[in-house]
Amino acid sequence: MRLLSENLTPQPCSVEVRGGKPPRPPRAAPPVPGPAIIEGMEPLAGGELTPLLPLARALRAAVPERPADDGLFGPGSVVWRLHRDRSFPIASIRSLMLQALHPLAMAGVAEHSDWRRDPFGRLEATSRYVLTVTYGERAAVEAAAARVRAVHTHVRGVDAVTGLPYDASDPALLLWVHAAVVDSVVRVVQRYGRPLEPGDADRYVAEMVPFAAIVGVPAEQVPTTVAGLDRYLRSVDLVRATPAARDAIGYVLDPPDLEGDTQETWRELGQVAIGTLPGWVRALYGFAAPTPEALEREAVRQLLGVLDLGFESLPGVLEARERIELRVRARTR
Repeated sequence: MRLLSENLTPQPCSVEVRGGKPPRPPRAAPPVPGPAIIEGMEPLAGGELTPLLPLARALRAAVPERPADDGLFGPGSVVWRLHRDRSFPIASIRSLMLQALHPLAMAGVAEHSDWRRDPFGRLEATSRYVLTVTYGERAAVEAAAARVRAVHTHVRGVDAVTGLPYDASDPALLLWVHAAVVDSVVRVVQRYGRPLEPGDADRYVAEMVPFAAIVGVPAEQVPTTVAGLDRYLRSVDLVRATPAARDAIGYVLDPPDLEGDTQETWRELGQVAIGTLPGWVRALYGFAAPTPEALEREAVRQLLGVLDLGFESLPGVLEARERIELRVRARTR
């Protein structure tokens, strides 16, 4: 569970965003996998380095062609519905910003992870885990969770900022990471995703309890409602934006290897993610609230549509999504 138009430049804040926002280069003419869904805009494609590629590989690998069972959640679950919402990339960025605020969790990442050397490799591995636990058959879920638990046994040390020891197997740290993921998915989908039915948000939070339990969090400690999730997040007094957290989130918001349209789109997504954070989280990082225009629902959904069209152009994505949809339709008949 380790788990941007000119008006959307990152606001001045204490988190460094490398190089600011450079002038937009002349638009090249990349191959377009299909008609643009918004007049005058093309889907992200072509030769640019893009975080969509590792996500595509992860989805292709995680969704089985002939599953032996429905796995941990099943096609009738709210988990399946929310985890395939096109707003999920914003939720992922928001989740990382929340996770990094726990100094002990952040210390474990900073001191034991190769994320800076191979950020897209880490993105693929983390995404594959989340997607496997979501859509995989039970044997694959259990194997993936066992691998994570094994890795966690080697991640321990002392945080230089707080002086406190950390252990990645500590249920308290695992619960913080889980809560950051679940809260981010709920809040972002509620704001920018497909409309939810009354009770769906609480149902999602409750359905996700096993997601935490399989890596070592006692189920009775995991919040089962949106209100409970919010109370828990506000109850953790240790949270702070350490230098390691500021550095990591500066990297997340403006990865140095992206360029052109991909870089601009990623920055826009980051600003939207910042806008969905609670005020107390933005205050810890020193983020100014983005303008209301930057967070307008229709504009954000158009941005996500362009991103999603580029995603579907990548090998195996449509096929994996079709496997998911076929199972959902079979369950609802």
